[in-house]
Amino acid sequence: MALNASARAENIDLLMSGLFQTDGPTYIGATSVSRDDIPDSANYARKYLIVDFRFQQQPPDSSLQASIHAICMAMIRDRDLMQRLTHQGYDMVSVAFDRRSQYDCL
Repeated sequence: MALNASARAENIDLLMSGLFQTDGPTYIGATSVSRDDIPDSANYARKYLIVDFRFQQQPPDSSLQASIHAICMAMIRDRDLMQRLTHQGYDMVSVAFDRRSQYDCL
């Protein structure tokens, strides 16, 4: 039995919520972006996931890079998450801490 799109998205959100229960930035959700205007043959991302986090207090830039690295590595090490993202057609994952900036992860 195939899961519908909202059930699959919910499962990804549940995986992410379980993965990021540590000190540091708080996981607030993920947004899927599809770029249908980019041809399948293009050499860049057509579908990507933006993983949103918020800090209680914005860290200095030197600590921000460490947070990005920790988040990206946690996702890469989670095989179930990586398999789900791959099966759902994601080409890239980005981390965001605000609405202005995104940091590419995978």
